[in-house]
Amino acid sequence: MPVFHKTAPAAELSRFEAEAAGLAALRATACVRVPEVIGIDVADGMARIELEHLDLTGLDRRSGAALGRQLADLHRHTGERFGWQSDNWIGGTPQQNDRQREWPLFFARSRLQPQLKRAAGNGMARALVEQGEALAGRLAAFFVDYPPQPSLLHGDLWSGNAAALPDGTPVIFDPAAYYGDREADLAMSELFGGFPESFYAAYRLAWPLDPGYETRKTLYNLYHVLNHLNLFGAGYLNQARRMIEKLLAELRG
Repeated sequence: MPVFHKTAPAAELSRFEAEAAGLAALRATACVRVPEVIGIDVADGMARIELEHLDLTGLDRRSGAALGRQLADLHRHTGERFGWQSDNWIGGTPQQNDRQREWPLFFARSRLQPQLKRAAGNGMARALVEQGEALAGRLAAFFVDYPPQPSLLHGDLWSGNAAALPDGTPVIFDPAAYYGDREADLAMSELFGGFPESFYAAYRLAWPLDPGYETRKTLYNLYHVLNHLNLFGAGYLNQARRMIEKLLAELRG
């Protein structure tokens, strides 16, 4: 079997263990194709994960529609609480997954607040951090008429983590899996380039979205923009500021 492998310093072995756990959870649903994990090990000071090598190409109209349907099926797999059995990673950042029964509380404590704390240490102005904290304290207002289910999520579903086999079978990979609001996956899919329109049409046909999604997607993508700010620097600062101000304005309105 052709093998694709990734390496990192041995101290980052947990990143590969979390990736393998996420892929296993996605595979177990039999909803969408993911790479098979062949093995994880540490040798000569380096951690390594071996995955089956897949011949991948970009999503087109047909494979995008298939992925939309499959993602809706995946999201129908639900847990009892929001979160995950352990912490994992979102890109190069540790991701908290403390289990909670209330989604706004989970998203505040395990998503926004840790990123805001890192941003404060990376030079974000105190006033903007305080605005972000104020937002985190009022998240319940975005869910008054919309109680999300704890759906199984890919967790890092941008266009670089989805593709198709030559026969058109969609494949998703590099997950940051957890149980959360299904809208969070859809929101991130729009953030960095987006998926084919057929993907969104097929998802909405399989499982329509609540009208409030158009507001909440900014909330969900704020998490990823803050993460990019913390990973890659101040180039994301103005985008984060605009998102925080937009969401606070929604609360005032």
